[in-house]
Amino acid sequence: MTREIHRYSFRRAVPAAEIKNTLFLAVMAAEGLHGQSRVRMDASYAFDAEKHACVIDTGSAVGRDISRMFVGFALREFGDTAFNVSRADHAPNAGAEGVRA
Repeated sequence: MTREIHRYSFRRAVPAAEIKNTLFLAVMAAEGLHGQSRVRMDASYAFDAEKHACVIDTGSAVGRDISRMFVGFALREFGDTAFNVSRADHAPNAGAEGVRA
């Protein structure tokens, strides 16, 4: 099964802690929409503070919603030039912070 992964890379001026908080805010919003158990089962994401980046598996409805909410929150909080999004060719690393598979 092919996974759909989106990678978000942020400028160094954006505090890593704020990126992480925004990702977890998107996850909590998805829990409100889909329920905590479904997010725990269907969501996969990771945050890398050193790289100022995160990845979200968008191969499920939950993942797509997390990604959409993350983009919306990040645009409002950091601005439209603060980050880039691209498709990644691999799943979140199990050693990265915040991974759910």
